[in-house]
Amino acid sequence: MTASARDLALATPPGRDRYVDLLRAASLGAVIGGHWLMAAVSGDGIGNLLALVPGLQVLTWGVQVMPVFFFVGGFSHALSYRSLARRSDPAASVYAAFLRARLRRLLRPTLVFVLVWAAAALAVQLAGHGDGRLTGAALRMVTQPLWFIGIYLAMVAFTPPLLKLHERHGWAAFAALAGSAALVDVLRFAFGVPYVEFLNFALVWLAVHQLGFLRADGRIRRPALLAAAGLAGAVLLVAYGPYPLSMVGMPGEKVSNMAPPTLALLAHGMWLVGAVQLLARPAAAWLDRPRVWRGVVAANGVAMTAFLWHLTAMLGVYGAQLALGLDLPAPAGAAWWAQVPVRILAAAALTAGFVALFRRFEAIPAAPAAPAAPAESRTGTAGGAGGLLAALGITLCLLGILGLSMTGLGGLLDGHSATLIAFPVTAPVAIGMALAGALLVERSAPARSVRLGS
Repeated sequence: MTASARDLALATPPGRDRYVDLLRAASLGAVIGGHWLMAAVSGDGIGNLLALVPGLQVLTWGVQVMPVFFFVGGFSHALSYRSLARRSDPAASVYAAFLRARLRRLLRPTLVFVLVWAAAALAVQLAGHGDGRLTGAALRMVTQPLWFIGIYLAMVAFTPPLLKLHERHGWAAFAALAGSAALVDVLRFAFGVPYVEFLNFALVWLAVHQLGFLRADGRIRRPALLAAAGLAGAVLLVAYGPYPLSMVGMPGEKVSNMAPPTLALLAHGMWLVGAVQLLARPAAAWLDRPRVWRGVVAANGVAMTAFLWHLTAMLGVYGAQLALGLDLPAPAGAAWWAQVPVRILAAAALTAGFVALFRRFEAIPAAPAAPAAPAESRTGTAGGAGGLLAALGITLCLLGILGLSMTGLGGLLDGHSATLIAFPVTAPVAIGMALAGALLVERSAPARSVRLGS
Protein backbone atom coordinates (compact mmCIF):
# COMPACT_ATOMS: atom_id res chain seq x y z
CA MET A 1 0.00 0.00 0.00
CA THR A 2 1.30 3.48 -0.86
CA ALA A 3 0.63 6.82 0.73
CA SER A 4 -1.47 9.31 -1.24
CA ALA A 5 -0.23 12.81 -2.08
CA ARG A 6 -2.75 14.19 0.42
CA ASP A 7 -1.46 11.91 3.19
CA LEU A 8 2.16 12.78 2.42
CA ALA A 9 1.35 16.49 2.31
CA LEU A 10 -0.42 16.35 5.68
CA ALA A 11 2.50 14.42 7.19
CA THR A 12 5.09 16.97 6.05
CA PRO A 13 7.45 17.82 8.94
CA PRO A 14 7.32 21.52 9.90
CA GLY A 15 11.00 22.05 9.12
CA ARG A 16 11.00 20.53 5.64
CA ASP A 17 12.44 22.72 2.90
CA ARG A 18 9.50 22.69 0.51
CA TYR A 19 11.23 24.87 -2.04
CA VAL A 20 13.68 22.08 -2.81
CA ASP A 21 10.78 19.78 -3.69
CA LEU A 22 9.38 22.44 -6.01
CA LEU A 23 12.76 22.82 -7.72
CA ARG A 24 13.07 19.06 -8.19
CA ALA A 25 9.69 18.72 -9.90
CA ALA A 26 9.99 21.97 -11.87
CA SER A 27 13.45 21.16 -13.23
CA LEU A 28 12.36 17.77 -14.55
CA GLY A 29 9.20 19.35 -15.95
CA ALA A 30 11.28 21.93 -17.80
CA VAL A 31 13.49 19.21 -19.28
CA ILE A 32 10.43 17.30 -20.47
CA GLY A 33 8.88 20.39 -22.08
CA GLY A 34 12.19 21.29 -23.70
CA HIS A 35 12.55 17.83 -25.25
CA TRP A 36 9.02 17.97 -26.63
CA LEU A 37 9.68 21.33 -28.23
CA MET A 38 13.18 20.59 -29.58
CA ALA A 39 12.27 17.33 -31.33
CA ALA A 40 11.83 18.16 -35.02
CA VAL A 41 10.31 15.02 -36.53
CA SER A 42 9.67 14.69 -40.25
CA GLY A 43 9.46 11.91 -42.79
CA ASP A 44 13.26 12.05 -43.03
CA GLY A 45 13.85 11.28 -39.35
CA ILE A 46 14.26 13.14 -36.07
CA GLY A 47 16.18 16.39 -35.96
CA ASN A 48 16.76 19.21 -33.48
CA LEU A 49 14.81 22.46 -33.67
CA LEU A 50 17.73 24.44 -32.22
CA ALA A 51 19.98 23.25 -35.04
CA LEU A 52 17.38 24.30 -37.61
CA VAL A 53 16.80 27.70 -35.98
CA PRO A 54 20.15 28.67 -34.42
CA GLY A 55 18.73 31.94 -33.10
CA LEU A 56 16.74 29.96 -30.54
CA GLN A 57 19.88 28.57 -28.93
CA VAL A 58 20.10 31.54 -26.58
CA LEU A 59 16.94 30.22 -24.91
CA THR A 60 18.96 27.31 -23.52
CA TRP A 61 20.49 29.77 -21.04
CA GLY A 62 17.12 29.73 -19.31
CA VAL A 63 15.64 26.33 -20.09
CA GLN A 64 18.72 24.11 -19.63
CA VAL A 65 17.91 23.50 -15.97
CA MET A 66 19.52 20.11 -15.41
CA PRO A 67 22.12 21.77 -13.13
CA VAL A 68 19.25 22.71 -10.80
CA PHE A 69 18.32 19.04 -10.44
CA PHE A 70 21.88 18.06 -9.49
CA PHE A 71 22.01 21.01 -7.07
CA VAL A 72 18.81 19.78 -5.42
CA GLY A 73 20.29 16.28 -5.36
CA GLY A 74 23.29 17.52 -3.41
CA PHE A 75 21.03 19.15 -0.83
CA SER A 76 18.91 16.01 -0.41
CA HIS A 77 21.86 13.64 -0.30
CA ALA A 78 23.55 15.67 2.45
CA LEU A 79 20.45 15.49 4.66
CA SER A 80 19.89 11.82 3.91
CA TYR A 81 23.41 10.66 4.63
CA ARG A 82 23.60 12.64 7.86
CA SER A 83 20.28 11.15 8.96
CA LEU A 84 21.71 7.66 8.60
CA ALA A 85 25.15 8.53 9.98
CA ARG A 86 23.61 9.69 13.24
CA ARG A 87 22.74 6.05 13.97
CA SER A 88 25.25 3.70 15.56
CA ASP A 89 25.82 1.47 12.52
CA PRO A 90 29.40 0.95 11.32
CA ALA A 91 30.43 3.40 8.60
CA ALA A 92 30.46 0.75 5.86
CA SER A 93 26.89 -0.29 6.57
CA VAL A 94 25.80 3.37 6.63
CA TYR A 95 27.16 3.70 3.09
CA ALA A 96 25.35 0.57 1.94
CA ALA A 97 22.09 1.63 3.59
CA PHE A 98 22.40 5.11 2.08
CA LEU A 99 22.88 3.77 -1.44
CA ARG A 100 20.05 1.28 -1.09
CA ALA A 101 17.60 3.81 0.29
CA ARG A 102 18.44 6.52 -2.28
CA LEU A 103 18.44 4.21 -5.30
CA ARG A 104 15.34 2.09 -4.78
CA ARG A 105 12.95 4.77 -5.98
CA LEU A 106 15.25 5.71 -8.85
CA LEU A 107 16.24 2.29 -10.16
CA ARG A 108 12.89 0.49 -10.00
CA PRO A 109 11.08 2.72 -12.54
CA THR A 110 14.24 2.98 -14.65
CA LEU A 111 14.74 -0.77 -14.94
CA VAL A 112 11.05 -1.32 -15.72
CA PHE A 113 11.32 1.27 -18.49
CA VAL A 114 14.44 -0.41 -19.88
CA LEU A 115 12.96 -3.91 -19.84
CA VAL A 116 9.66 -2.84 -21.44
CA TRP A 117 11.44 -0.95 -24.21
CA ALA A 118 13.99 -3.74 -24.74
CA ALA A 119 11.18 -6.26 -25.22
CA ALA A 120 9.40 -3.93 -27.65
CA ALA A 121 12.62 -3.23 -29.57
CA LEU A 122 13.39 -6.92 -29.87
CA ALA A 123 9.88 -7.67 -31.13
CA VAL A 124 10.11 -4.88 -33.73
CA GLN A 125 13.48 -6.10 -34.99
CA LEU A 126 12.42 -9.75 -35.11
CA ALA A 127 9.50 -8.63 -37.25
CA GLY A 128 11.92 -6.90 -39.60
CA HIS A 129 10.72 -3.34 -38.93
CA GLY A 130 13.71 -1.95 -37.07
CA ASP A 131 15.45 -0.29 -40.03
CA GLY A 132 12.91 2.38 -40.96
CA ARG A 133 14.04 5.98 -40.66
CA LEU A 134 11.68 6.94 -37.89
CA THR A 135 11.71 3.55 -36.19
CA GLY A 136 15.49 3.34 -36.25
CA ALA A 137 15.82 6.90 -34.93
CA ALA A 138 13.32 6.17 -32.15
CA LEU A 139 15.21 3.06 -31.04
CA ARG A 140 18.42 5.08 -30.90
CA MET A 141 17.10 8.13 -29.09
CA VAL A 142 14.62 6.72 -26.57
CA THR A 143 17.41 5.72 -24.17
CA GLN A 144 19.54 8.86 -24.59
CA PRO A 145 18.06 10.69 -21.56
CA LEU A 146 19.30 7.82 -19.37
CA TRP A 147 22.70 9.56 -19.30
CA PHE A 148 21.24 11.83 -16.64
CA ILE A 149 20.35 8.87 -14.42
CA GLY A 150 23.82 7.37 -14.85
CA ILE A 151 25.47 10.64 -13.80
CA TYR A 152 23.05 10.99 -10.91
CA LEU A 153 24.05 7.53 -9.67
CA ALA A 154 27.64 8.74 -9.60
CA MET A 155 26.55 11.74 -7.50
CA VAL A 156 24.97 9.37 -4.98
CA ALA A 157 28.05 7.14 -4.90
CA PHE A 158 30.43 10.06 -4.25
CA THR A 159 28.26 11.78 -1.63
CA PRO A 160 29.97 10.40 1.54
CA PRO A 161 33.58 11.37 0.69
CA LEU A 162 32.61 14.70 -0.88
CA LEU A 163 30.34 15.54 2.02
CA LYS A 164 33.30 15.04 4.38
CA LEU A 165 35.39 17.27 2.10
CA HIS A 166 32.67 19.91 2.26
CA GLU A 167 32.43 19.72 6.05
CA ARG A 168 36.16 20.36 6.34
CA HIS A 169 36.64 22.98 3.65
CA GLY A 170 33.24 24.43 2.65
CA TRP A 171 33.48 26.73 -0.37
CA ALA A 172 37.11 25.70 -0.91
CA ALA A 173 35.92 22.18 -1.80
CA PHE A 174 33.64 23.62 -4.48
CA ALA A 175 36.47 25.85 -5.73
CA ALA A 176 38.78 22.84 -6.00
CA LEU A 177 36.28 20.95 -8.17
CA ALA A 178 35.59 24.05 -10.30
CA GLY A 179 39.32 24.73 -10.66
CA SER A 180 39.92 21.12 -11.71
CA ALA A 181 37.19 21.43 -14.35
CA ALA A 182 38.87 24.61 -15.64
CA LEU A 183 42.25 22.85 -15.78
CA VAL A 184 40.70 20.02 -17.78
CA ASP A 185 39.44 22.52 -20.36
CA VAL A 186 42.87 24.18 -20.55
CA LEU A 187 44.50 20.81 -21.17
CA ARG A 188 41.83 20.01 -23.73
CA PHE A 189 41.70 23.22 -25.75
CA ALA A 190 45.14 24.77 -25.24
CA PHE A 191 47.29 21.64 -25.27
CA GLY A 192 45.15 19.10 -27.09
CA VAL A 193 45.53 16.39 -24.44
CA PRO A 194 43.44 13.46 -25.72
CA TYR A 195 40.49 12.11 -23.70
CA VAL A 196 41.10 14.47 -20.76
CA GLU A 197 37.76 16.18 -21.44
CA PHE A 198 35.86 13.13 -20.20
CA LEU A 199 36.99 13.90 -16.65
CA ASN A 200 34.54 16.79 -16.70
CA PHE A 201 31.60 14.41 -16.75
CA ALA A 202 32.49 13.98 -13.09
CA LEU A 203 34.11 17.30 -12.16
CA VAL A 204 31.47 19.67 -13.55
CA TRP A 205 28.45 17.82 -12.20
CA LEU A 206 30.12 17.09 -8.87
CA ALA A 207 30.84 20.81 -8.50
CA VAL A 208 27.16 21.64 -9.06
CA HIS A 209 26.24 18.85 -6.64
CA GLN A 210 28.63 20.41 -4.09
CA LEU A 211 26.59 23.63 -4.23
CA GLY A 212 23.71 21.57 -2.83
CA PHE A 213 25.85 20.70 0.19
CA LEU A 214 26.50 24.41 0.71
CA ARG A 215 22.78 25.14 0.62
CA ALA A 216 22.08 22.35 3.10
CA ASP A 217 24.34 24.17 5.58
CA GLY A 218 22.95 27.63 4.78
CA ARG A 219 26.24 28.79 3.29
CA ILE A 220 24.93 30.34 0.05
CA ARG A 221 24.43 33.72 1.69
CA ARG A 222 24.94 35.92 -1.39
CA PRO A 223 22.97 34.26 -4.20
CA ALA A 224 22.96 37.44 -6.27
CA LEU A 225 26.76 37.42 -6.30
CA LEU A 226 26.83 33.73 -7.29
CA ALA A 227 24.34 34.36 -10.10
CA ALA A 228 26.21 37.42 -11.38
CA ALA A 229 29.58 35.66 -11.30
CA GLY A 230 28.19 32.62 -13.09
CA LEU A 231 26.39 34.63 -15.76
CA ALA A 232 29.39 36.89 -16.39
CA GLY A 233 31.67 33.88 -16.58
CA ALA A 234 29.42 32.06 -19.04
CA VAL A 235 29.10 35.15 -21.26
CA LEU A 236 32.87 35.73 -21.35
CA LEU A 237 33.66 32.08 -21.99
CA VAL A 238 31.21 31.85 -24.88
CA ALA A 239 32.18 35.24 -26.33
CA TYR A 240 35.94 34.78 -26.20
CA GLY A 241 36.53 31.07 -25.67
CA PRO A 242 36.02 27.91 -27.74
CA TYR A 243 32.56 27.30 -26.29
CA PRO A 244 29.31 27.25 -28.32
CA LEU A 245 26.29 29.39 -27.48
CA SER A 246 23.95 26.47 -26.81
CA MET A 247 23.94 24.94 -23.34
CA VAL A 248 22.56 21.70 -24.78
CA GLY A 249 24.25 19.46 -27.34
CA MET A 250 23.79 20.23 -31.02
CA PRO A 251 24.08 17.57 -33.74
CA GLY A 252 27.30 17.79 -35.71
CA GLU A 253 29.02 20.47 -33.61
CA LYS A 254 32.72 19.97 -32.87
CA VAL A 255 32.42 21.20 -29.28
CA SER A 256 29.43 20.63 -27.04
CA ASN A 257 28.88 22.25 -23.65
CA MET A 258 27.09 19.11 -22.51
CA ALA A 259 28.94 16.06 -23.76
CA PRO A 260 31.39 16.26 -22.17
CA PRO A 261 30.46 19.16 -19.88
CA THR A 262 32.58 22.30 -20.05
CA LEU A 263 33.58 25.16 -17.77
CA ALA A 264 30.94 27.23 -19.58
CA LEU A 265 28.24 24.80 -18.46
CA LEU A 266 29.53 25.00 -14.88
CA ALA A 267 29.31 28.80 -15.02
CA HIS A 268 25.78 28.41 -16.39
CA GLY A 269 24.95 26.13 -13.48
CA MET A 270 26.30 28.70 -11.01
CA TRP A 271 24.09 31.43 -12.36
CA LEU A 272 21.03 29.18 -12.31
CA VAL A 273 21.68 28.15 -8.70
CA GLY A 274 22.08 31.77 -7.66
CA ALA A 275 18.91 32.73 -9.52
CA VAL A 276 16.73 30.04 -7.95
CA GLN A 277 18.13 30.89 -4.53
CA LEU A 278 16.96 34.47 -4.99
CA LEU A 279 13.42 33.15 -5.45
CA ALA A 280 13.44 30.92 -2.36
CA ARG A 281 11.94 33.43 0.09
CA PRO A 282 8.97 34.58 -2.03
CA ALA A 283 8.25 30.95 -2.98
CA ALA A 284 8.08 29.83 0.66
CA ALA A 285 4.81 31.63 1.44
CA TRP A 286 3.23 30.28 -1.75
CA LEU A 287 4.25 26.71 -0.89
CA ASP A 288 2.57 27.00 2.52
CA ARG A 289 -0.80 26.92 0.77
CA PRO A 290 -2.27 23.42 1.21
CA ARG A 291 -3.40 23.00 -2.41
CA VAL A 292 -0.11 24.20 -3.83
CA TRP A 293 1.89 21.92 -1.56
CA ARG A 294 -0.29 18.89 -2.41
CA GLY A 295 0.36 19.60 -6.08
CA VAL A 296 4.12 19.71 -5.51
CA VAL A 297 4.00 16.47 -3.51
CA ALA A 298 1.94 14.78 -6.23
CA ALA A 299 4.31 15.97 -8.97
CA ASN A 300 7.36 14.69 -7.10
CA GLY A 301 5.67 11.34 -6.64
CA VAL A 302 5.59 10.71 -10.40
CA ALA A 303 8.36 12.97 -11.72
CA MET A 304 10.84 10.20 -12.52
CA THR A 305 8.20 8.06 -14.23
CA ALA A 306 7.13 11.04 -16.35
CA PHE A 307 10.74 11.79 -17.26
CA LEU A 308 11.41 8.21 -18.33
CA TRP A 309 8.33 7.94 -20.55
CA HIS A 310 7.98 11.45 -21.99
CA LEU A 311 9.96 10.72 -25.16
CA THR A 312 7.94 7.57 -25.70
CA ALA A 313 4.79 9.70 -25.50
CA MET A 314 6.16 12.24 -27.97
CA LEU A 315 7.11 9.51 -30.43
CA GLY A 316 3.65 8.02 -29.94
CA VAL A 317 2.05 11.31 -30.98
CA TYR A 318 4.10 11.48 -34.17
CA GLY A 319 3.43 7.79 -34.82
CA ALA A 320 -0.30 8.40 -34.49
CA GLN A 321 -0.08 11.22 -37.04
CA LEU A 322 1.61 8.91 -39.51
CA ALA A 323 -0.82 6.07 -38.80
CA LEU A 324 -3.74 8.39 -39.53
CA GLY A 325 -2.17 9.38 -42.84
CA LEU A 326 -1.47 12.96 -41.74
CA ASP A 327 1.52 14.66 -43.28
CA LEU A 328 4.28 15.80 -40.99
CA PRO A 329 5.00 19.44 -41.85
CA ALA A 330 8.56 20.61 -42.38
CA PRO A 331 10.10 21.43 -38.98
CA ALA A 332 10.25 25.12 -38.03
CA GLY A 333 7.76 26.08 -40.75
CA ALA A 334 4.48 27.90 -40.12
CA ALA A 335 2.41 24.70 -40.20
CA TRP A 336 4.84 23.01 -37.82
CA TRP A 337 4.64 25.84 -35.30
CA ALA A 338 0.83 25.84 -35.55
CA GLN A 339 0.80 22.19 -34.50
CA VAL A 340 3.15 22.66 -31.52
CA PRO A 341 0.45 23.35 -28.87
CA VAL A 342 -1.63 20.39 -30.04
CA ARG A 343 1.37 18.04 -30.09
CA ILE A 344 2.50 19.11 -26.62
CA LEU A 345 -0.99 18.68 -25.16
CA ALA A 346 -1.27 15.24 -26.79
CA ALA A 347 2.19 14.24 -25.52
CA ALA A 348 1.26 15.43 -22.02
CA ALA A 349 -1.94 13.37 -22.09
CA LEU A 350 -0.11 10.27 -23.30
CA THR A 351 2.60 10.77 -20.67
CA ALA A 352 -0.15 10.93 -18.04
CA GLY A 353 -1.35 7.55 -19.31
CA PHE A 354 2.13 6.05 -18.96
CA VAL A 355 2.39 7.55 -15.47
CA ALA A 356 -0.92 5.96 -14.46
CA LEU A 357 0.35 2.61 -15.76
CA PHE A 358 3.87 2.65 -14.29
CA ARG A 359 3.74 4.98 -11.28
CA ARG A 360 3.46 2.02 -8.89
CA PHE A 361 7.16 1.30 -9.47
CA GLU A 362 8.10 4.76 -8.20
CA ALA A 363 5.67 4.84 -5.28
CA ILE A 364 6.94 4.87 -1.71
CA PRO A 365 5.36 2.18 0.51
CA ALA A 366 3.41 3.64 3.42
CA ALA A 367 5.05 1.67 6.21
CA PRO A 368 4.52 2.36 9.89
CA ALA A 369 7.53 3.36 11.92
CA ALA A 370 9.30 0.29 13.24
CA PRO A 371 11.16 -0.04 16.54
CA ALA A 372 14.92 0.07 16.35
CA ALA A 373 16.38 -3.29 15.42
CA PRO A 374 19.31 -4.91 17.22
CA ALA A 375 22.64 -3.77 15.86
CA GLU A 376 23.48 -7.15 14.40
CA SER A 377 20.24 -7.23 12.36
CA ARG A 378 20.62 -3.65 11.15
CA THR A 379 24.02 -3.98 9.57
CA GLY A 380 23.02 -6.34 6.76
CA THR A 381 26.14 -7.68 5.11
CA ALA A 382 28.66 -7.32 7.92
CA GLY A 383 31.45 -4.76 8.18
CA GLY A 384 33.16 -3.49 5.06
CA ALA A 385 31.60 -6.22 2.93
CA GLY A 386 28.29 -4.36 2.76
CA GLY A 387 29.95 -1.16 1.64
CA LEU A 388 32.07 -2.95 -0.96
CA LEU A 389 29.02 -4.78 -2.29
CA ALA A 390 27.09 -1.52 -2.55
CA ALA A 391 30.01 0.25 -4.26
CA LEU A 392 30.35 -2.56 -6.81
CA GLY A 393 26.61 -2.56 -7.39
CA ILE A 394 26.27 1.16 -8.03
CA THR A 395 29.33 1.08 -10.31
CA LEU A 396 27.74 -1.64 -12.43
CA CYS A 397 24.44 0.27 -12.45
CA LEU A 398 25.89 3.56 -13.62
CA LEU A 399 28.11 1.93 -16.25
CA GLY A 400 25.21 -0.15 -17.53
CA ILE A 401 22.81 2.76 -17.73
CA LEU A 402 25.39 5.07 -19.32
CA GLY A 403 26.25 2.33 -21.79
CA LEU A 404 22.61 1.88 -22.72
CA SER A 405 22.19 5.63 -23.22
CA MET A 406 25.01 5.42 -25.77
CA THR A 407 24.08 2.22 -27.60
CA GLY A 408 20.32 2.70 -27.85
CA LEU A 409 18.11 -0.27 -28.58
CA GLY A 410 18.64 -0.52 -32.31
CA GLY A 411 20.78 -3.34 -33.68
CA LEU A 412 19.97 -5.78 -30.88
CA LEU A 413 20.20 -8.66 -33.34
CA ASP A 414 23.34 -7.31 -35.03
CA GLY A 415 25.53 -6.89 -31.95
CA HIS A 416 25.60 -3.09 -32.26
CA SER A 417 27.99 -1.62 -29.68
CA ALA A 418 29.28 1.71 -28.39
CA THR A 419 32.55 2.55 -26.67
CA LEU A 420 32.23 3.11 -22.93
CA ILE A 421 35.51 4.18 -21.30
CA ALA A 422 37.59 2.48 -24.01
CA PHE A 423 35.55 -0.75 -23.95
CA PRO A 424 32.84 -1.76 -26.44
CA VAL A 425 29.48 -2.50 -24.84
CA THR A 426 26.26 -3.78 -26.39
CA ALA A 427 22.73 -3.04 -25.21
CA PRO A 428 22.15 -6.56 -23.77
CA VAL A 429 25.42 -6.36 -21.82
CA ALA A 430 24.53 -2.88 -20.54
CA ILE A 431 21.11 -4.08 -19.39
CA GLY A 432 22.70 -7.07 -17.67
CA MET A 433 25.17 -4.81 -15.85
CA ALA A 434 22.39 -2.52 -14.64
CA LEU A 435 20.26 -5.43 -13.40
CA ALA A 436 23.20 -7.12 -11.66
CA GLY A 437 24.22 -3.84 -10.05
CA ALA A 438 20.71 -3.16 -8.78
CA LEU A 439 20.60 -6.65 -7.23
CA LEU A 440 23.94 -6.10 -5.49
CA VAL A 441 22.83 -2.75 -4.04
CA GLU A 442 19.59 -4.33 -2.86
CA ARG A 443 21.48 -7.14 -1.12
CA SER A 444 24.09 -4.86 0.45
CA ALA A 445 21.86 -3.59 3.29
CA PRO A 446 18.61 -4.64 4.94
CA ALA A 447 15.25 -2.97 4.40
CA ARG A 448 14.63 -0.38 7.08
CA SER A 449 12.17 2.37 7.87
CA VAL A 450 14.29 5.51 7.71
CA ARG A 451 13.09 8.97 6.76
CA LEU A 452 15.76 10.20 4.39
CA GLY A 453 15.56 13.93 4.80
CA SER A 454 14.38 15.74 1.69
